[in-house]
Amino acid sequence: MVDLTDLDRGIVAGLLIGQGSFGGDGRQPHVILRMHVRHEVLLRWLVERFPRSRLYGPYHHGGRSYFQWTARGAALVDDLLPVLEEIVTPHLDVHGARRLAEMSDRYADVIARRRG
Repeated sequence: MVDLTDLDRGIVAGLLIGQGSFGGDGRQPHVILRMHVRHEVLLRWLVERFPRSRLYGPYHHGGRSYFQWTARGAALVDDLLPVLEEIVTPHLDVHGARRLAEMSDRYADVIARRRG
């Protein structure tokens, strides 16, 4: 991960609060952001800041053309979660903080092992 400016951190948190999905596959947590292909430059900007994350696509499904940015494993736990845990609080966005907390609680053992 590159050193993030305050602006970078704010953009990342805002994007993920507003459009991101905090979840997992039953074995490991992930954060996913799907956006229309017209936002490709922005999604590639995310990959530049979180090089261990992945950008998939473009996909064309159901009349929609989109890319999917995904952070899991080291990209999520080591790189992205510290940013989100600092910024995404109930004081900023109750719903976003709840979604982040639910993912973190559901996968607490996986996160702890990775951080261990």
